[in-house]
Amino acid sequence: MINTDLTPRWLRDFERLLPIRSQFIASGNIRDTVLSPVGQTLVPVPLLRGLWEKLKAQDFRYLLIYDPADGIRVYPNEPAVVEQATKVHELKLQDGVMPMGLESLVTLMRKLTASRDAHAALILDFASRLARAPDHLDAGEHRFFVAAEKLSLAASPIIPNGSTAQPLFNPILWLVNRPQDLPSWFALDSERISSLIVGKPDYETREAAAKQLIRLFPGAKEADATQQAEAVRRYADGTDGLTLTALADIAQLAMRQGITVGGVEDAVRSYKVGATDNPWRKDYLKDKIRTARATLEDRVKGQHQAATKTVDILMRSVMGLTGAQARSGGGRPRGVLFFAGPTGVGKTELAKTLTQLMFGDERAYIRFDMSEFAEEHTGARLLGAPPGYIGYDAGGELTDAVKERPFAVILFDEIEKAHPRILDKFLQILEDGRLTDGRGDTAYFSEAVLIFTSNLGIYIDDGHGNRVQNVKPDDPYETVELRVREAIADHFKYRLGRPEILNRIGDNIVVFNFIRPEVAALILNGMLKNVVRRLAEEHKLELILPDPIRAQLLDLCTRDLSNGGRGIGNTLESVFINPLARALFAIDLEGRAQVTVTSIEEQDKVFSVTLQ
Repeated sequence: MINTDLTPRWLRDFERLLPIRSQFIASGNIRDTVLSPVGQTLVPVPLLRGLWEKLKAQDFRYLLIYDPADGIRVYPNEPAVVEQATKVHELKLQDGVMPMGLESLVTLMRKLTASRDAHAALILDFASRLARAPDHLDAGEHRFFVAAEKLSLAASPIIPNGSTAQPLFNPILWLVNRPQDLPSWFALDSERISSLIVGKPDYETREAAAKQLIRLFPGAKEADATQQAEAVRRYADGTDGLTLTALADIAQLAMRQGITVGGVEDAVRSYKVGATDNPWRKDYLKDKIRTARATLEDRVKGQHQAATKTVDILMRSVMGLTGAQARSGGGRPRGVLFFAGPTGVGKTELAKTLTQLMFGDERAYIRFDMSEFAEEHTGARLLGAPPGYIGYDAGGELTDAVKERPFAVILFDEIEKAHPRILDKFLQILEDGRLTDGRGDTAYFSEAVLIFTSNLGIYIDDGHGNRVQNVKPDDPYETVELRVREAIADHFKYRLGRPEILNRIGDNIVVFNFIRPEVAALILNGMLKNVVRRLAEEHKLELILPDPIRAQLLDLCTRDLSNGGRGIGNTLESVFINPLARALFAIDLEGRAQVTVTSIEEQDKVFSVTLQ
C-alpha cells in the first residue's frame, strides 16, 4: 500500500484549500521532483506532474501553463484535452504554444476562473521573471498585478456544467523562487491568496526515493535485502538538506563512475564536493597518523598533552567516527579542534603541522584572522551578503574557499574576537557541515578539519573592568587546563549567551601549556639551527656558535616567557639576528667558508656581535 503521508505538505495544503482559496503562491524548492504514485509505487516525478495528479483526482480536466518565454501551453498534451482547452479559451497554438503578453494573460485569467466548462487551473511558471523589479513596477506590470489581485477577490468556486461535485475554485498558481519576487503588497492585501512553502524533502521522503534509486547503483541486484536496506539508510542519512533531484543525480553519478551499492557515501561525497578521490581513505594517511605524535612534539615543543589529544581526534577523523554516536553524523566536518592557551605556545604551528601531515604542504591550510570580523557587517565578507544586498552575488571568502578546496584544514584564529552574530553561522557548519552563501550555492564542510584558536582564560575580568592574570607560567598543567576550560565555558555561556556553540565543539578543546624553561631551551636551540641553516643556504657560510655564546643567548631570550615561543623569537631577532646582519655587512665575506661569533655585547640598549 502506498504511504500517502509522503505527499509534500505544500501539496496537501493546496488540495485542502482549493474550496476556499482562488490563488496560490508556491515558493522555495519549486524545481525539485515530488513523489507521486505510479501504480503501487511512489516514484519521483516533476513538480507539475505531481500537481496534476492531485488535481486530476479532484476531477480537473486540464492545466494551462504560462511562462514569460514561451507563453501558454496545455497540460497534459493529449489531443482531446488540447482541443477542449483551445476551444474554450480561443487559443491559437503553434507547435503546442501561444505567445502572450500580460494584458492578454489577464483576459485569460478572468475567463478561466469563471469558466464552468470544466475544472481547470492556470500555472504561472517562472513567475519570478514577470516583473523586472517587484518593488519598482512599470505601468504595464502594475496594471497586471492589480488586475490579478482584484481577480483573486472576485473569483468564486464553481461547479462544472453537468457535474455534482463540490464547488472548487479554478485556481491560479504562481511558481516563484522567493516570495519577494512578487510585489510585497500583492499577497498581503488579499485573503484569497495563500502562500505555500515548498521545502526540501524530509528523511522519510528521501528514504522512499532512495529505495527506488538504489537499484541504479552497480551491484544492487546482487546485494541481499539487508545490504540494500543498509544502503538505503545511508543514502537517506547522507543526503540531508538535498533535493530529490540531487538524489537522482547521485544515482546517475554512481552508475557512470562505477560506485557500487556499498559505496553510497562515496557517491554522495562526489556529488557534494566534486571529488571522486577520498584522501581520508588513503593508506599513506593512516601510516602518517600512526607516527603523528612524535612529529607534532618535534615541531611543537613542550605540548605533550595537546599533541596527544590532537592525534586522538585526528585518528577519529581518519576512521570516519566523528559524530558516530549520533543517528546521522555523515555531514559534519571530519574533525573539530579548539586550541586554547597562552600566546606563542604553538597553536598555529600545530595547525600547520597537521596540514603538512595530511596534505603534504603546511601552506595548504585556509586561515581566517577572526579579529578582522569583529563587526557584524563583516560577516558578508566571510559568508556572503544576503540576497538583495550589494555584493550578494559574489559569494563569501569562506564558502568560496571550501568549494575550491573541500579537503582542507581551516583555521579560525582568535575566534573570540569575531562578532557573536558571525559565530552563529558556525552552528550550522558544526552541526550540518554546510553553509549557503548569498548566491544560493552550498559549501560542504564534511571533508574538512576545522581548527579554532583562542587566548581565552589566560586573562580574565576581575569584575571592576581590570584584566588580571588567571593562570601563571608556574601553575601545573592540570590547573591551567581547568581554569582555561572554565573561562571558555563562561565566555560562551554567559558573556555571549551562546552555550550551543560550546556544545557543538564538545570535548574537542585542546589546552596548551605555558612554555617552561626547559622547553624554552629546546625552542631557542631550534631557532638557532634555523639561523645557521639560512646562512648556509644564502651565503654558503658556516656559522659557529660556541657554548658560552649559546648560554648567553639562552639567558637573554628566556628571561621573560610570558609571550611564549613567539616572544623568544622576537628577542632573538633583537639581540642576535639584527646585530649579526650588521656585523656580516662590516666584514669581507669573499672566500670565507665560516665565521665564529666571539662575543655579544650591549651598550645603551643596543646589541652588537663580534665575528672572527
